[in-house]
Amino acid sequence: MLIDMSRTLEQIEDEVLRLPEESRVRLMERLLSSFQEPAGSEEEGIARAWVEESERRDDEMSSGREEGLPAQEVISKLRSSRR
Repeated sequence: MLIDMSRTLEQIEDEVLRLPEESRVRLMERLLSSFQEPAGSEEEGIARAWVEESERRDDEMSSGREEGLPAQEVISKLRSSRR
């Protein structure tokens, strides 16, 4: 399949604007989707951020820069704040 690369953007736009509305909508959706992030990438980014945060916290705890709290103390504070 050969593509005629000699057509200008203006010529392509003119052709597209002559298409029926339904075809233009379909083309518009395809064009817009070409700019969107692939499915799942936002979730992957969030997961990656949590991994980085947990590694940072682990490093702080391991190096002694941050002290941990006993689990029972954390649970008690949470229960108190919910009342």
